[in-house]
Amino acid sequence: MKKNILLVITSLILTGLFVTSCFNKNGELKFDNISLKERVYLFPDNDTTKPFANVEIDFTYPKSFNNREDLARLQEIFNGTFFNNQALGSLSPEEALDTYLKGYSEEYREIGNQYYEDMGNLEGDNQPSWYWYQLHKSNEVLFENESILSYSVDHATYTGGAHGSLQVLYYTIDLKNITTITEEDIFIPNYHQTLTTKIVDNLMKKYEVNSPEELLNEGFFDVNDIAPNNNFWISNEGVNYIYNQYEIAPYSMGPIEVTIPYEEIQSIIIPESLAGKQIK
Repeated sequence: MKKNILLVITSLILTGLFVTSCFNKNGELKFDNISLKERVYLFPDNDTTKPFANVEIDFTYPKSFNNREDLARLQEIFNGTFFNNQALGSLSPEEALDTYLKGYSEEYREIGNQYYEDMGNLEGDNQPSWYWYQLHKSNEVLFENESILSYSVDHATYTGGAHGSLQVLYYTIDLKNITTITEEDIFIPNYHQTLTTKIVDNLMKKYEVNSPEELLNEGFFDVNDIAPNNNFWISNEGVNYIYNQYEIAPYSMGPIEVTIPYEEIQSIIIPESLAGKQIK
């Protein structure tokens, strides 16, 4: 009997240690990482002579924070934004990764139905090169303090075209309320025109030109295309925007980043907002 009681007590202690390891009294935010490199073959028999997709995933996610509920909500946001699927939010990071990879594999293998037809249209034993795919997915914490967590998600793909593509998405989380924030959360109403002007001004500084029209000579499509796009993150210095390929400029220019210092947009920032509290 005493032995059984001791086993029960030991089990409870170990369970308590496991649970408390997921959060801490001072609310310190800690991260863990899952990395995966895998070949997904076009056909289920894993024939190495046939096309495949190279998949590389590097997922950083919150491992410890405040309490169980807050940690679960934070992991839900990370899962949903990283895998671009809110339905994966309630899963553990490992389960979300497995589910995402399974879905990607099924989608990739659907194009296998066309493979032999395309191969028949080629001379000799040539294989259609556009069936070799690549997927690289990663995220990075960009800024963190007691109330703000900003991070990026990079999604690079090659699906058989002339070149691959890269999409970068920024997110900022209010750590007090554990919600992602948008422009409307930090800027006063009717902010759009003032912010647009400041974005264009700082792009002019970055590319060392003297007028908005001169940006066209640098490769930009149309100055009127440049506007706030909600793809931003918050730091100590200001609000940082990114424009992805083809959004305001051609593929060759890559993603375009621009930082708007707080002192330039203080008049349109809500003082009580996360951005307002960063202004010294």
